[in-house]
Amino acid sequence: MKTFEIPEFYRSPLITQLKSYQKTNDPRKRDMSPTYIDFGPVGFYIARHFGFCYGVENAIEISFKAVNENPGKRIYLLSQMIHNPDVNKDLTDNGVQFLQDTNGKQLISFDELTPNDVVIIPAFGATLQVEELLQQKGIEVQKYNTTCPFVERVWKKSEQIGKENYTIIIHGKYTHEETRATFSRSAKSAQAIVVKDLAEAKKLSGYITGNKNAELFYEEFKGKYSEGFDISKHLQNVGVINQTTMLATETQEIAEHFKQVMIAKYGAENTKQHFADTRDTLCYATNENQDATYGLLKTDADLAVVVGGYNSSNTSHLVELLEQKFSTYFISSEKEIETKNLIHHFDYPHQKRIQTENFIPKKDKVNIILTSGASCPDAVVERVLNKLLSFFTTAKTKEEALSFMKTTL
Repeated sequence: MKTFEIPEFYRSPLITQLKSYQKTNDPRKRDMSPTYIDFGPVGFYIARHFGFCYGVENAIEISFKAVNENPGKRIYLLSQMIHNPDVNKDLTDNGVQFLQDTNGKQLISFDELTPNDVVIIPAFGATLQVEELLQQKGIEVQKYNTTCPFVERVWKKSEQIGKENYTIIIHGKYTHEETRATFSRSAKSAQAIVVKDLAEAKKLSGYITGNKNAELFYEEFKGKYSEGFDISKHLQNVGVINQTTMLATETQEIAEHFKQVMIAKYGAENTKQHFADTRDTLCYATNENQDATYGLLKTDADLAVVVGGYNSSNTSHLVELLEQKFSTYFISSEKEIETKNLIHHFDYPHQKRIQTENFIPKKDKVNIILTSGASCPDAVVERVLNKLLSFFTTAKTKEEALSFMKTTL
């Protein structure tokens, strides 16, 4: 796989050594159990797969290239390049300005742009409408386009099934940049609709089966379907694609749900006519991060710490999984760990920042799960580990602990 030139300050000597150890012991990633590092009074279960993915490293490389190649020019990001506060701050510290926020709200008017300006397309991509607008302004859109290749693969699949007369159901968060970009492309080749979860998918299937009043559809899914959507015509043949950072198992559940609905309505012999197979749109990095999290769920840890941006979709799903078993703390950096007895963290279900006292249990041996989302630098993960480690004064040094690393379930 291609290697990228990203700033060295995103790297971590500890994590680099750990990942090298994991790769040597399991080069094909067949074992998703974590690596255990024993520091004596505290031990860490480190996920088998975490941190920067291919798409994120590609976006970082291109973004800093844009900065270095254009001294004196105005450089803009369409919106946050990735959902990580440290990386976005590094870019703004280098003079890059955001044109929009993550919900598409305009921060700087497009009217201010000139052909001499540089605009970076974020890893999530951009809507067709925005791309066309930028091109009309004389902006060279493709020069610094950091759209993730796996997002583009979803777009190609949506175009393919759209041309085959399938309506495109997008599993995603409607306001997310990637989903908005995917929706705009899907709606170009076919009718499209967004469902955020399995519960919403089941609501939509009620209109397919005729169990729900058709008139309710346009209110229940207001703002989530393409122009001209007619449920009497456009729910007969469907295919499911996803926002690549969604929970993969839920995307699969949603797809299977619609498949079974179509079988029940049209018969198993007509499945291919009414349901498109789109399993290859799932992102490998999202899958691996989530599979590695299932590996963490098999441990006997006392708590879990997940590091990443609060608005990072892929990170939030790791939190959701770990919360099923452990007290889980979603933080953006080590700065939120104030003391051994106080941590500030993000309550994802309620979308607010909270604090918890005595989050580290008082016992002779504490085991902590540590992982991060696909947009979190390894250096931040190491700083979090260092901060937690500093609370255990009799702990082994990192050099001593790393020499005894072992993989465990």
